[in-house]
Amino acid sequence: MSKEIQAIRGMHDILPEQSSLWQHVEATLRGVLLAYGYREIRTPILERTELFARSIGEVTDIVEKEMYTFDDRNGDSLTLRPENTAGCVRAGIENGLLYNQVQRLWYIGPMFRHERPQKGRYRQFHQIGAEIFGLTGPDVDAEQILMSARMWRELGIDDIVELEINSLGTAEERAVYRDALTVYLQAHVTVLDEDSRRRLTSNPLRILDSKNPAMREVIAGAPGLADFLGDASRRHFEGLTTLIEAAGIRYRINPRLVRGLDYYCNTVFEWVTDQLGAQGTVCAGGRYDGLVEQLGGRPTPGVGFAMGLERLVALIEERRQSVEDGQAPHVYLISASEAAQRQGFLLAERLRDALPGVRILCHCGGGGFKNQFRKADRSGARLGLILGDEELAQGSVGIKDLRGGERQVTVPQTELAALLRARLFES
Repeated sequence: MSKEIQAIRGMHDILPEQSSLWQHVEATLRGVLLAYGYREIRTPILERTELFARSIGEVTDIVEKEMYTFDDRNGDSLTLRPENTAGCVRAGIENGLLYNQVQRLWYIGPMFRHERPQKGRYRQFHQIGAEIFGLTGPDVDAEQILMSARMWRELGIDDIVELEINSLGTAEERAVYRDALTVYLQAHVTVLDEDSRRRLTSNPLRILDSKNPAMREVIAGAPGLADFLGDASRRHFEGLTTLIEAAGIRYRINPRLVRGLDYYCNTVFEWVTDQLGAQGTVCAGGRYDGLVEQLGGRPTPGVGFAMGLERLVALIEERRQSVEDGQAPHVYLISASEAAQRQGFLLAERLRDALPGVRILCHCGGGGFKNQFRKADRSGARLGLILGDEELAQGSVGIKDLRGGERQVTVPQTELAALLRARLFES
């Protein structure tokens, strides 16, 4: 017997019984994005490696350790996208969407990072993200936070997520802060772990994001970035907090929130939860005013966020929220004979023409009425349509309520579409 081939570690299947919940989450988020005026963009899964090295930062964990990178047959270095902000910027520059324009874009799709798989963290994972280009004020930062808060309310998880915010200031302010932070950390180098010592000369701000409990005390004593912000950065952050407070959004300022990507400036934010163990971040984003220019475009401000769908699905499952199976058939058609089955196929096609959106499953594979009713019940269908020899001869069809106590009735086939419309869509 041939050896069974299994999925790659960290890359998982989403099975039919799970996909209804996924579709519910995706449809809810899509509806909110459209309500705020965002338009969908679809970018390739593969990009040139240089795109991520230049945007994310060559000394970040993502670029150094986590990217799926390979040379294609032409010798070009390509990478499976680990995130999609850089891809949106590349597409915007290439297609002339950004300069002197305001764009609200959203995307959905798989991302790839070679991390140690665990609950809420996968090597192929899925994100929905939103990006705004062309606006500099704190009002659009606040709009994205308000929009994400609305998503949590509509998904029913707003009571188990918390907003954390911070300001990273400008690149120039961070450079001054970085020097002061490096001096402080060098004085405590003996307590730094191996990763932090490596970052000390390349990306010391990332040390503040360390989850190593042995370093908690030294991180707590580090100088704060807020003390290095200029007047413009402070006004931007105060403008943001004023707007979200007016909208009733609760938040916590986390001075150690720095984000793992080099392109962020000024506003950064995360929505976090304590319901998923170590993988507590469900949505993260911020402002990246220099990224478009960094990737070859004209100076264009930007702000955006992305959220992990696996983690949102897990949160809803933790709450044990019931979601209607949007794939179950409305109707299961049961046939008593081959002649009835042939007529049933034609009847089902007429019903699909007359009732767009109705889901009709015709029984196939033969079997008696008892077996067919058992399969109809397991399908989740609300109604069973029955074509026996008597109904076939009379041009009628039996209708049985599979989910309630209504008695079975027989109606002419000519009246069936109107009756189903009333039973399925108008009740």
